[in-house]
Amino acid sequence: MSASDSEKRAEEGDSDGGGGGGEGGGGAVGGELLYCGGTSWETMGRKVVGGATGNLVAPTRLRPLVGVDVRFVASGCTACHCVALDVEGRCYTWGRNEKGQLGHGDTLHRSLPTIVSQLSKYKIVKASVGKNHTVVVTEDGKSFSFGMNKHGQLGTGSVKNEIEPSPLPCLVSEVTNAVCGADFTVWLSSVEGSSILTAGLPQYGQLGHGTDNEYNAKDSSVKLAYEPQPRPRAIATFSEKTVVKVACGTNHTVAVDSNGFVYTWGFGGYGRLGHREQKDEWVPRLVEVFQRHNVLPPNAVVSAGATNSACTGGGGQLYMWGKLKTTGDDWMYPKPLMDLSGWNIRCMASGNMHHVVGADDSCISWGHALYGELGYGPLGQKSSANPKKVDILDGMNVTSVGCGYGFSLIVVDRTNAGDRLEQLEIYDGDPSSEEPKCTYNCTMLLITE
Repeated sequence: MSASDSEKRAEEGDSDGGGGGGEGGGGAVGGELLYCGGTSWETMGRKVVGGATGNLVAPTRLRPLVGVDVRFVASGCTACHCVALDVEGRCYTWGRNEKGQLGHGDTLHRSLPTIVSQLSKYKIVKASVGKNHTVVVTEDGKSFSFGMNKHGQLGTGSVKNEIEPSPLPCLVSEVTNAVCGADFTVWLSSVEGSSILTAGLPQYGQLGHGTDNEYNAKDSSVKLAYEPQPRPRAIATFSEKTVVKVACGTNHTVAVDSNGFVYTWGFGGYGRLGHREQKDEWVPRLVEVFQRHNVLPPNAVVSAGATNSACTGGGGQLYMWGKLKTTGDDWMYPKPLMDLSGWNIRCMASGNMHHVVGADDSCISWGHALYGELGYGPLGQKSSANPKKVDILDGMNVTSVGCGYGFSLIVVDRTNAGDRLEQLEIYDGDPSSEEPKCTYNCTMLLITE
């Protein structure tokens, strides 16, 4: 990112911003969904002989959503599945489905976006995904979830069934948003005194209730386990505050209250909580950097990756902290990322070790990539240590972004794209990838500790 680019954006001034990295942005007006990254859902992120095939290394249209007005996309830093919502409130899912996380009542992978038919009578306005589960929010404040429920992350009040492949109602009301960590879920609610609730795996204190619910699962030896929390519970720290934004990494959470104060809790490795130390936090702790004259504005963007966190402060400056690169020192507290100074960031998402930003009329990405998720094209570089424009999308307004383990979802406004979208390739899927074939011992290659 050149200095002249940043100076140019600063001179143009900020436009109205909104959304959030944990929310993927999104607005009332939809756009065209573009995808880049891996398509081998069975093997993505796993130690497999022969490696990944079929990567889409440049932004590509997906056949079922060509011309569809998509307003919101979501994935997660540990996830190998995707969600897209259109302006009519239809919910599309695709990707890995071994735990029923796509919500279609089965465990077959989907190589292309497929409407979740059991949600068709609702208008879905928000969605988020964990490693193996999905949570959605309706226009009238209901929440539904599906997928892995081993730790109670679906928030249904029960862990009787480890897998729930069809949507079930969550035990929350007046929901305004839902965001997932790897094995836990956070809901925002308009109920007074219960503006934020959590359920799922309590390890590292990531549920914010002052405990990790650890116990010894065997009498004859030491085998530590963590008691699931299947019923959503309000975080007491916020009983007299209103949480308005939230983002989740693998095992940590970033939240912003109505006064612009930032709180983090959960796993503290690599400084991802921003407290100048690596200690786990079992209850929300105020991030000291964002106080007094440096509280977050109402249109702040918030994001969390596997090992890092980010938000925009006053003037739109992007701050980051945690492990930002595969090499180099960790940022133990929030520091401004000067490469993006002067840009009007409207949405941001973080994957396992990559980031995508929609800013002004550009799409910007950077990080360590394995599957072409940065979108630089077949002749472009594979990874980038610093923020770099996705040249093929330069001049387009990005309205929503999402990052998964090895892929990126980008929604662009058609109004200023001209006929350039028509020049992008269309992916027709791979039916052979929808049959489960995993007979080896699969292990996710996640950077989490």
